[in-house]
Order: sequence, then C-alpha cells, then structure tokens
Amino acid sequence: MNAKTKRRLIVVAGAIAVVAILLFAVVGGSSAATVTSVADAASGSLEGKKIQVTCTVVDNSFSVDENGVLTFSVFDPEGSVDQSVRVVYDKGVSATFGNGVSAICTGRMNGGVLECSELVTKCPSKYENASSALGVGRFLEYGEKVLGKTVKVTGLLCADPADATQKIRFQLRDVQAADGADAKIVSVSFAGALPDDVRAQTQVVVQGSVDASGLFTATSVSLEG
Repeated sequence: MNAKTKRRLIVVAGAIAVVAILLFAVVGGSSAATVTSVADAASGSLEGKKIQVTCTVVDNSFSVDENGVLTFSVFDPEGSVDQSVRVVYDKGVSATFGNGVSAICTGRMNGGVLECSELVTKCPSKYENASSALGVGRFLEYGEKVLGKTVKVTGLLCADPADATQKIRFQLRDVQAADGADAKIVSVSFAGALPDDVRAQTQVVVQGSVDASGLFTATSVSLEG
C-alpha cells in the first residue's frame, strides 16, 4: 500500500469517526432528560421537552382508572404544594408509592402534564419496636372500646400489600397464630408509602385508629425492629 492510499484511508476513517460522533450526540441529546424543578415544569417553559424532576407526591392526589393508568400531582420537596404538576404514568403502581413519598419522575411535558415514562420511588426504611403494641387478637378483644382511639398494633401480613389506591392496603394476623380460615384478621387502610421490604409474612407495627366498620386506618406503618 503506497503513501497516497494510506492517506486516503486515514481521511475516510476520520470522516466516519466524525459522523459517528455527531450521530451519537444527536441521538443521545434527543433522549437525555433535562433535570429541573417542578416549579420550572409548571411554568410552561419546558413544554414538549423531556425532563426529570425529583419531587414529593401530593397527599390524596392520586387515582387509577379502569386501564390501570395512574395520575397524581407532585411538588418540589422544599417548595409549596400550591405549585404542583400533574403526572400520568401507565406502567403500574408499586407498594412503595403513596402520600408524601419522594419520587423521581422522568418523562415529557405535554399540555402542562408530565407524561411519565419512568417512575422511581425512594422507599422509606422505618423500624418500630413491637413491645408496646397490641397483638391482633388482643386488639380485637377490645372491640368498641378502641373506636376512634389511636392505638398501636403488630402482626404479620397475610399476603403481599396492595397499592395505595386500594381501600384495604393489607391485612394482619397474629404473629403466633396459624394462618387459616379461622384466623383473626385486621384489615388496614393506608395511603402512604410502605417500606420496600414489606411483603407477605412480614411483621409490621401499625399506628392509627379503627372505625365502626372495623377498618383500621393507619397513619404509620413500620417494620418490626
């Protein structure tokens, strides 16, 4: 191979490299999300752009339609809940999603709504000593005496918890009791985010109050520790 041919090959190789770099930059640039705040997203200046926001879920702002599409509102962690953005997410709801949960939402702004393609929740990690809590059986023995009163109850989850959009989030049975048809059960409603390790047969400590229907509405749910 003579020197002239070598120079031509070097020039061609260089040109190919430049084209590859430019192509990568264009493709990468179009898919990269702009890290921003909820306040900036709410301003309308990012319409049509792909963004990523670290945010907090507004309490009781979420719902799931018949197609499983989750909608909720978010605001800046250090900002005002009055300055929020509506989010739409169609890939299911995890047990770690709920009121006040910290989340990272990535998606594209469309008509003032964040069409979220990726939702990451920052799972709370919370432990509570069960020594001062009532077992499920003992709690049920109190009957109407505990209606409307704040109590702490401990038990095992009968099955994996539902997501925060369900009225009954999970059910508890006594830690020492057998899991059968005659087991004493407490149904628990909770709109907050659950620790990531909460699943079937996990012992948890819940604090809240029970209504006349027997539904226990929890204000906090912790892993026993």
